Formats: sequence, structure tokens, C-alpha cells
Amino acid sequence: MGVRHAVVAGGGIGGLTAAVGLSRRGWRVTVCERAPVLTGIGAGIVLAPNALRALGSIGLGPDLWAGDALPGQVGLRTPDGTWLSRSDGGAVSARYGLPARAVHRGFLIDTLAAALPAGVVRLGVSVTGVDDAGDAVVARTSAGDLRADVVLAADGMRSVLRGQLFPAHRGLRHAGEAGWRAVLPGAGLPARQAAETWGRGERFGVVPLADGRVYVYATTVSSPGTRPETDHHAELTRRFGAWHDPIPALLDRLNQRGPDPVGILRHDFHELAAPLPRMHVGRVALLGDAAHAMTPNLGQGGCQAIEDAVVAAHLLASADDVPAALAAYTRARHRRTTRISRRSRHVGELARLSHPLAVSIRNLAVRATPQALSLRALDAVLSWQPPSAPTPVNVTEQR
Repeated sequence: MGVRHAVVAGGGIGGLTAAVGLSRRGWRVTVCERAPVLTGIGAGIVLAPNALRALGSIGLGPDLWAGDALPGQVGLRTPDGTWLSRSDGGAVSARYGLPARAVHRGFLIDTLAAALPAGVVRLGVSVTGVDDAGDAVVARTSAGDLRADVVLAADGMRSVLRGQLFPAHRGLRHAGEAGWRAVLPGAGLPARQAAETWGRGERFGVVPLADGRVYVYATTVSSPGTRPETDHHAELTRRFGAWHDPIPALLDRLNQRGPDPVGILRHDFHELAAPLPRMHVGRVALLGDAAHAMTPNLGQGGCQAIEDAVVAAHLLASADDVPAALAAYTRARHRRTTRISRRSRHVGELARLSHPLAVSIRNLAVRATPQALSLRALDAVLSWQPPSAPTPVNVTEQR
């Protein structure tokens, strides 16, 4: 068998992880990314233990994740600062074997890209369709056709390839919320502590990044297409300016001017209206948001894309029958990602509660839940183990 070829549509977290996993198992890989540059726009990502294990299984181990793990205490608060729940980071690390790490998406993208052989990523090239001819699949791209043994569609929540493979699927639906995101310089800010604060239909989150910066986000109940009448900083200050410390200080820093102003991103939340019937068709597989776009309430969107990628790479590594390997991929991933998506939706429903009585009952229930039980509830998500894999190929030998 000669060197097999995989085309990956999309150079985001899932697509690049899949490319690393396959290239380290001897595949020739072409990543088509429609953007002119690779970038992890404007936000942080928490690499939970399940994602770190997955990355480690393809040779991207702890030595790559420089900086601090998440602080010792993380938890959930009310707008006046009262703690509803707190989890000790040491307990999390002891239970799951690894401490979670929060990094900038740009750092993760750069790390994944640096692990690939030269010439794998083709920027400014979009995949517009596929033609699965049986013994091979042709990826139609803006730069011409590419013949491959497999195509991995990692082209995001508005996936063109998902629409081609499942034309009758309902696609995305608005999740009833909108959110703001930004990354702030951390110097001079109060002690770093990760927390999410729940109000009445609104949330504010603070996540210290491993490099010393701080990732902040906020959400509010919203209808599709709704836009604030004021600028983002003014709207955030109106909603959250009277909440507990350090939120006011963080909002002040969001208004930073000068040579390096802080960029604030705002976006509506969307998810798949229903699970796909499967995550592959023939020689084409979907992964990440293309396969199971979910709300960000569990912080698992990127982590599940990483899991998808390493499982796909493992199953394809030495498969003689690519469609059979992708059928095994659907069996391995579909049920898990569907459950996590539903769980994330449920957390969002709780966070969107706005009636005072409903909010009080929710808060009492959270406060009454023991830490041990809260941790145990995460076992199904965070205890996931990657499949055992053959020894990766030395990437430098392929350059």
C-alpha cells in the first residue's frame, strides 16, 4: 500500500489536530483553510483533561503547554460575590490525572500548525464540495480538485460539506443567547481566580490563561440578530458594572485605549437543531462543529473536536477499508457528542433563567450539591481516554 492522502477541510482546532494525528501515522495530508492566515480569533479555550489526554496520544504532551494550570479554586458565584460552588483544582487534577489548562486559541493553533510537516496547510483555499467515487474521493476546492483516500470535514458550524452530505438536515438553530469575548493583559489585575457568575439571564466568566493574560466572556438572553444600541463596552458596563469584584476592574480594562486596545467580540450562540444521523458518508467524515455544533456552556466544543480528530486518525491509521473505518468513527463518537451537546444545552437553560423565584431555586440547588457529587457528575466527560495508538511516525523525516 502506498502513502495514502487525506484532505482536511478547515484549519481550525479540529482540522489541525486531525492533520497532526494522520501525518504522524504516515499519511500525506493536505489542509485547506479558506482564510489567508491561521488564527485563533480573540478568545481563550480551556483544555480539559480529556482534551489534554487526546493531544498527548498524538505526541503533543505536557511539555508543550507552558505556563500555569487553572488556579486552585474555580467555581460559580452570584452577582454580589457569594459562592454557590467551588471546586479545588488539586482535587480535579487528582481525580482526572491532569490539571486543566486555559490557553489562547491562537497559541493552540500555532502549536498544532508547528507540529505539521512543511507544506501541509494551504491557506486561502476553500473546499466547496466532494465527489465520492468509491475507491477514492475528490475534494472540489477553489484551487482545483484534490484526489484523496479520505476527506475530513472540519469546516465549522456552517459547514458546506455537512450541507452537501445531509441536505435534508435542519442545520443550525439559535440557542437563545448571545455572548461577548475578550482577552485582557493580566498585569496589575486582582488575584487570578477562575469563576463564572450567574445572574438573572446573564453570566460573566473569568478564566486566567496560562500565559498570564485573562480571558473574559459574558452572555445574555437574546433573540436572533439582536444588537445592542450602544457600543460593546457601554453595554457590558450597563449589564455587569455593579457586579462583584473583580468584574468592574475587568470592565475598565476592556475600555483600554492606546497602541494595544482590547478587542471585544460579540456573537449569537447556535447549535445543531438535531443530531446528524451519523458522522460520515462513504469516505467523508465530519468532525468538530461541522458534526455537532454545540453551545459553549460546558466548555467542550473545542475539546470534543480534538477527541473527534484523534479517534478518526487512530481508526484510519492502518485501515484497509476507509468507509469501514469511518463507520467505526461514527460508532465511537456519535453517542458521546450527542450526549455532551444535550448536557451543554441543559446548562444553558439553567443559566438563562430570569424569574426571581426560578433563579432562587436554581441557586439553592447548586449550593446544596456537595463538591464530590459535582465532580462525579463530570466523570463521563472528563474521564474519557483516547484509543491506544501505534508509534507515531517521526514528522521530521517527512519534511
